[in-house]
Amino acid sequence: MTAPTDAPAPAAEPFGLGTSPLRTDALPKALGIYPYAADLWAEGLLWGAVLRSPHVHARIVSVDTSAALALPGVHAVVTATDLASCPPAGDRPVLAAEVVRHHGEPIAAVAAETPDTARLAASLIVVEYEPLEAVTDPEAAFNAPPLHPDGNLLRHLPLRTGDPEAVGEIVVEGLYQVGRQDPAPIGAEAGLAVPRPDGGVELHLSTTDPHGDRDRAAACLGLDPDRVRTVVTGVPGAATDREALSFQVVLALLALRTGRPVKMTLTREESFHTHTSRHPALLRYRHHADAEGRLVKVEAQILLDGGAYADVSAEALAAATAFSVGPYTCPNVFVDAWAVRTNNPPAGRMRGEGALQTCFAYESQLDQLAKQVGVDPLEIRRRNAMATGDPLPTGQAVTCPAPVAALLDAVTELPLPALPLDAPEGDWMLPGGPGGAGDPSAVRRGIGYAVGMVHMLGAEGDDEVSTATVRVSGDHATVICAAVDAGQGFATLARQIVQSVLGVSEVYIAPADSDQPPAGPSARGRHTWVSGGAVEKAALMVRHQLLQPIAANFGMSVELLSIADGKITSYDGVLGMPVTEALEGKELWATAQCRPHPTEPLDENGHGDAFVSIAFCAMRAVVDVDIELGAVRVVDVTVAQDVGRALNPRQIEDRIEGAVAQGVGLALLEDLRTEGGRPLGPSLTGYRLPTALDTPEIRIAALIEERDVVATFGAKAVSAVPAVVAPAAVAAAVRAATGLPVGRLPILPEDAIVA
Repeated sequence: MTAPTDAPAPAAEPFGLGTSPLRTDALPKALGIYPYAADLWAEGLLWGAVLRSPHVHARIVSVDTSAALALPGVHAVVTATDLASCPPAGDRPVLAAEVVRHHGEPIAAVAAETPDTARLAASLIVVEYEPLEAVTDPEAAFNAPPLHPDGNLLRHLPLRTGDPEAVGEIVVEGLYQVGRQDPAPIGAEAGLAVPRPDGGVELHLSTTDPHGDRDRAAACLGLDPDRVRTVVTGVPGAATDREALSFQVVLALLALRTGRPVKMTLTREESFHTHTSRHPALLRYRHHADAEGRLVKVEAQILLDGGAYADVSAEALAAATAFSVGPYTCPNVFVDAWAVRTNNPPAGRMRGEGALQTCFAYESQLDQLAKQVGVDPLEIRRRNAMATGDPLPTGQAVTCPAPVAALLDAVTELPLPALPLDAPEGDWMLPGGPGGAGDPSAVRRGIGYAVGMVHMLGAEGDDEVSTATVRVSGDHATVICAAVDAGQGFATLARQIVQSVLGVSEVYIAPADSDQPPAGPSARGRHTWVSGGAVEKAALMVRHQLLQPIAANFGMSVELLSIADGKITSYDGVLGMPVTEALEGKELWATAQCRPHPTEPLDENGHGDAFVSIAFCAMRAVVDVDIELGAVRVVDVTVAQDVGRALNPRQIEDRIEGAVAQGVGLALLEDLRTEGGRPLGPSLTGYRLPTALDTPEIRIAALIEERDVVATFGAKAVSAVPAVVAPAAVAAAVRAATGLPVGRLPILPEDAIVA
């Protein structure tokens, strides 16, 4: 059957920057054919399994692998002795050799014919342990026996700004606690290692840093980096680093030992043991203000629990310290911040690490201050709001747009949602639902506000750089860049960049691997700025190659030609040539790098230009609380965000919605609880995650576009700062509904019961 001749032509897909085209991976993911590491297969495949420590802290006396090796179907067993020359990644070994420092730490690994055989063999490895006293209280870690040769203190960062004798007419104090949020990715860690004929190995991983994984694996295996290749498979969720060092190194070692491909797919419990979680925090604050509520001095003590190993604790502590006052101006700031080692699960990178913990504390303090001054919580924030040009407590001037006041104004513009019993759903809108056994008359509504900030890119001297190649042939272009799209939509953005610069609609994004030049890890909004900048520079170089001969033919400079809507036109309108015609028979390419301006470490007083740029966000949260049962329902979250420039509005909105849902999860549900250092319920049933029923209506009041002149396209990262602000906004709303202080995350039922 054919369509009628007068049928409308299908709408063209949106084109270039500022539009919202369909994500490049949307269709295969929707159809279930997108390739993830757990889906991989190879001829002659063996299966890997890992033996993990049942102890939180113990000395390894001996390891006997004989029973495992004797099991039919087992091809290799490896322990720390097989990695004797492996340099540790920071302070973390690949396999524990002498001491285990957290529950679930890997001890040995097995390769066998079937998954069941591999797991059985791992269970047959006999390890004799000498249990040691565990350090699980971060406050006790300062004086506890050292867990590492250099002690338990990972970093102490003091911040001293202004007059220590300054005092305010109004003083508010608070003690705040943030739990251990786990990234709980949809897909557990998985990978495939394939030995190469040259004695090297090829690793297929759902990694966010292919070159980092390659270099660390090569160092541990005693191989040149060019003999280890990392191929990125689909990443099924990455709110933190996807693969722990032990995973890829052990996988590669087993493949080299057996001479056969080895695949490993972790169970959900193993996944909880393998990846890092958010730093639990304890924060003590004292705010001084004048009679009108303007900040005079902020004093704080911040303690982050880094768990058994360092990972990125020093970096998280820098963010917590620098942003300890939040997006507010204060002339006098005195902070002491510490990150310590314990025998708890290792903490690491997770959206807004460091910044989230302090956001909850300083926003709670602002609510207290508003109550003492007798003004609206929104007004107290307006009176102290930071603006462009104001200094951070570290002394660094905020040179990027800082539209904090405008964000606060924007979140109030949308109307408030209907009261629960006025809504069509009626009882279903109550905190406990229709079967919640609650009395509707006990439901109180609360409205809370919060503002937060995060830094973009690396900090304190990190060298941020990315490389990209753009190749154009005929009517299509190819982008080669090792930037991993871990869900943030970089592949779609790279396509839009090339479309805008070159006017070519068909743009192919080559799969990322370590044979390409490095692009760095997917973290802190790097790839929009750094990798997007590299793609743009390469595309502009190709554009010049394309336009130069055309300009010469018409006796004009390249700057007088433009590309728009797939056509090359001159300033005077004389020339109008389709890009495809100009490219016919040509193949053009260019490679370029993007490296933002350098930063510097914070000094002994916590001062220095440590950050490249900052993004801001404001929220209004509306909650209903059953004050007799302590049940909380988040009804609505209204968001206003500083985005610099909206490169893909729909993608920005999707990222904000996902980040708010994650923040609501921490506010009310998520906490990887431990007992004596052992995680309780390391599963998706034991660890409480928000579902669609827990996710509120999320409305975006404004995407404020004030371009950051030093950023690529003027755009800012969007997904971290909503996750930072949402828990504080929900807590503020619960505080408003109950009149209770609400000093911890997640908020438990007993925190919301009004006696």
